[in-house]
Amino acid sequence: MATGQNAQVVLNYLDMQAYVGITKHNGGLEATNELLSLCHIEDAQEVLNAGCGIGVGSIYVARKHNCRVVGVDISEKMIEWSRLRASGGRVEDKVEFQVADVLELPFEADRFDVVFCESVIAFVEDRRRAIQECVRVTKPGGYVGLNEAFWIEEPSLEIAAQVRAWVGPDIPTAATWQALWEGSGLQDRVVKLCQIDPRKEVKDRIQWVGRWWAMRAFGRLLRLYVTRPEVRQSLREQFSALTMELMQQMGYGLFVGRK
Repeated sequence: MATGQNAQVVLNYLDMQAYVGITKHNGGLEATNELLSLCHIEDAQEVLNAGCGIGVGSIYVARKHNCRVVGVDISEKMIEWSRLRASGGRVEDKVEFQVADVLELPFEADRFDVVFCESVIAFVEDRRRAIQECVRVTKPGGYVGLNEAFWIEEPSLEIAAQVRAWVGPDIPTAATWQALWEGSGLQDRVVKLCQIDPRKEVKDRIQWVGRWWAMRAFGRLLRLYVTRPEVRQSLREQFSALTMELMQQMGYGLFVGRK
């Protein structure tokens, strides 16, 4: 991603989120609370938020459950936003953010009571390895929890190509996720499959990141749209792919297991 004054800005879906300071996952806060409950977050002392985005989930867990949280993301810009939010929220003593890849987490084995990811591993090519890394750094008896998107049924070649160009790797089917989860080595596995409600997506995102933060992010996006022709084209392509029909073909799953 080029961000210099005279450089063009070429952004895919994930780059765009990092650039403007926004993040999302399907199901919003309601899904997060259900995922954390299934992970027995009330018993956790140290939690890893793998793929933390702008830090919303990490800060939420630290505040609500009074535990220490480490958030990692492969994007340096996302980590910058996370630290800014932590500073503004005065929870710097409870959260720590660092740049790291979910395929190679920089932590010793058996460290965290809970490891959770929200809308992260769907964008990774080697999903099996990512899951194995999350399991590796979880304590025996601890929990791993994912919230990830899936196709309710196999999409057409045209739609699959649209989404691939938009986000990168192919989105898995529910059956693929279930097979990955069965191979995780975790015990007491829970799988809950949910359908996306397109009518709630914008509301859920604003609730998740906060109205003030969402307005600031929208302002940054609007400036890009007005000043950068290549960003206008990128946005048109991305939002043409994000149709109501497409979203109705997708769902999200909560996957939880005990190590």
